[in-house]
Formats: sequence, structure tokens, C-alpha cells
Amino acid sequence: MANEDKKFSKQLIGKTVVSKSGKKFGMIGDLIFETRTGELIYVVLAQPTAHALSMDLEKSKDGELLVPFSSVISASDFVVVAEEDIV
Repeated sequence: MANEDKKFSKQLIGKTVVSKSGKKFGMIGDLIFETRTGELIYVVLAQPTAHALSMDLEKSKDGELLVPFSSVISASDFVVVAEEDIV
């Protein structure tokens, strides 16, 4: 993984996750990568909101809510996800 990819992934931690329509999911607490390829698979939600808890999101072995990285459409001040791509 290139150094700039590592910097980018570290910058995602702590960012607020919202849907395109503005519904808040929580914050990014951690990231899950495919170890062989370095591909980002999931963002782990910290402090999930009631909206995130009401969705049928996949969970980690520790019970943390996971959002597929494939649903992320933008990452700047907020991480914006396409809610229709999550379920």
C-alpha cells in the first residue's frame, strides 16, 4: 500500500458517516481491509445512531456495525454513503 493511501485511510477515522439524504449513521471508528490486496472492505461505525441501529447492517464478530466501503461515494469533511448500496 502506498504511503498516501495510508494517510488517506488514517484521515477517515473519526469522520461522520451520512447518507446522500443527510441521515447520520455515526462516526468511523475503524477500517477493515483485505490483507492480501490492501482493498478497503468495511468501515466500522463508532457511536452508531438510531438510524444505523434500525438498519440491517452486517456486524463484526465483536458486534460492531459495518458499512461496506463500496457504498462510499464521497469522503471529505463527511463520509457520504449511498444508502441503497448498503442493504
